[in-house]
Amino acid sequence: MKYSWRWFGPQDPVSIQDVRQTGASDIVSALHHIPNGQIWSIEEIKKRQHEVEWDQVNDEATNLSWSIVESVPVHEDIKKRTGNYLQYIENYKQSIRNLAQCGIKVIIYNFMPVIDWTRTDLAYRLPNGVLALRFDYFEFAAFDLFILKRDNAANDYTPEEQTKAQEVYASMTEETKQRLIKNIIAGLPGAEESFTLAQFKDALNQYHDINADKLRSNLFAFLKEILPIADECGVRVAIHPDDPPRPMFGLPRILSNEHDISLLMQQFSSKNCGLNICAGSLGASADNDLEKFIRTWGERIPFVHLRSVKREADGSFYEDEHIAGSTNLARLVKAVLDVEQQTGNEIIIRPDHGHQMLDDQRKKSNPGYSCIGRMKGIAELKGMELAIRTFDI
Repeated sequence: MKYSWRWFGPQDPVSIQDVRQTGASDIVSALHHIPNGQIWSIEEIKKRQHEVEWDQVNDEATNLSWSIVESVPVHEDIKKRTGNYLQYIENYKQSIRNLAQCGIKVIIYNFMPVIDWTRTDLAYRLPNGVLALRFDYFEFAAFDLFILKRDNAANDYTPEEQTKAQEVYASMTEETKQRLIKNIIAGLPGAEESFTLAQFKDALNQYHDINADKLRSNLFAFLKEILPIADECGVRVAIHPDDPPRPMFGLPRILSNEHDISLLMQQFSSKNCGLNICAGSLGASADNDLEKFIRTWGERIPFVHLRSVKREADGSFYEDEHIAGSTNLARLVKAVLDVEQQTGNEIIIRPDHGHQMLDDQRKKSNPGYSCIGRMKGIAELKGMELAIRTFDI
């Protein structure tokens, strides 16, 4: 197992000097300043590599390596197969070639329409005072029904859920409403787009005639185009699952469960058609057996996000400590180690998200990506790995 750290580049509040002290050896990064659909040039890739590999403050090598791209965004036109999608696919192919030429051989992407990962609260206070990310199902429903006022939204909620959402909405202050708007549609770290309410409704309406089968067909068509390039360059392109793993805003979701993953894995035999297991995303559903997923598709998994969520009966959840929550991460670490031994392939993991805690509560940080909470996550994961290896569990 190799330990990695997501770094958003020189503008990240967590500096590369900080990252050097976390225990990670590999960097997960992306060129977020390049507009979606545009080619990632070799010049820009090499610039980011230098930013990762050289500590300009101390004028010395960092001993870090940019080994995983998360993510090269898939343009919305590709997901809908409209507009200039053919050119965007060609641009994606060239970005793969350019990354491979620079020695970067793992690319993460997602195929979630319009929205990326979604949370309703970015500073949910736990009893010990740390701040966590939270998805509150009824706050989300209240936003959908009474703030966004999406057409036909009521069809997605039972009468009882609508009543509860109405009660939640009635209790909201104007500040709470604005927080929800910002958290849900203004763009979280790593997200591909941000919207106003009007822009968001328009983007949703563009998927009016695209159901899950159609979106899956569009994903397969995209992969048929790019996988030959990935095979030629020896690049593994791995898809990130839906987060949360459920339909949102009437949009289709096609990578939320075992059935979805099986359809993709069976459609393409190339080992370069990979899966990025995200324990936090898939773990938000109690129906997902994450250990089984890792053991079943391990040969196709180059990268694993390890975090644990605490699930609630109504579909809400919050992000718990790595050693707590509803997911037993020790079992997942054991599965990763077993797959590595069986396949001979080293899997890179990263502590995904972390609590905002201690001195980081007095600093500006990207939600989920403060330093101390993630460093605590790495320590917990390394402890699990050491115990499993030591006692041959």
